[in-house]
Amino acid sequence: MAETLRRVLTRDGAAWSGEENTPAAGPPLLLLGAPGSGKTTLLFAAALEAAGEGQGPVLFLTRRPLQSLPRGTGTTRDPMRLQKIRFQYPPSTRELFRLLCSAHEAPGPAPSLLLLDGLEEYLAEDPEPQEAAYLIALLLDTAAHFSHRLGPGRDCGLMVALQTQEEAGSGDILHLALLQRYFPAQCWLQPDAPGPGEHGLRACLEPGGLGPRTEWWVTFRSDGEMMIAPWPTQAGDPSSGKGSSSGGQP
Repeated sequence: MAETLRRVLTRDGAAWSGEENTPAAGPPLLLLGAPGSGKTTLLFAAALEAAGEGQGPVLFLTRRPLQSLPRGTGTTRDPMRLQKIRFQYPPSTRELFRLLCSAHEAPGPAPSLLLLDGLEEYLAEDPEPQEAAYLIALLLDTAAHFSHRLGPGRDCGLMVALQTQEEAGSGDILHLALLQRYFPAQCWLQPDAPGPGEHGLRACLEPGGLGPRTEWWVTFRSDGEMMIAPWPTQAGDPSSGKGSSSGGQP
């Protein structure tokens, strides 16, 4: 999943054929950021990217309907891609469990990407670690089931967004540690000071052992348009590649 998000952040869609040489989905990815950091916009952009790969529909799970479609990418209004995104709105943890447990009964082609936005809202209903572990297991099993239905050489990716807090409690720390164990690929969104009338952040992608850490400067303009540029390379750090090479959370 890190590769899908990397293509979104590099904005290099013209170099992507979409019909052949599709890379494997890769390990599950955890998207982390504070409230208003652009997690939903990036999830939606990843959904559009996957919908254009010709591999199957995309299943986007969120607690409540989006008020409007994020304007993050130039493909936002592509009707062919939008038609391949299936939105479902489980309003509670119980309903989310029910939806995931019945995924094998769903008709139609299997999704090539499973997205969950607002994981923290479901975890808040029952903060016990065993409930979080059960939900994670269901998500992983559902993605594995979709991969089996897709056939040999085709995998269903899994990407989950989690809201982080500046002052995390002990339960939040336990949840994050558990998630990081099963989601080796992670992308941290850290707010940064943008220009007037803009909202900016630093996106740090750790692909889970499949490549180097990469960082971008992401700016959301007042009209919601997303602008992306590589993060400046740290001087004197040959291992930083396009971005900073500091480990762990940015």
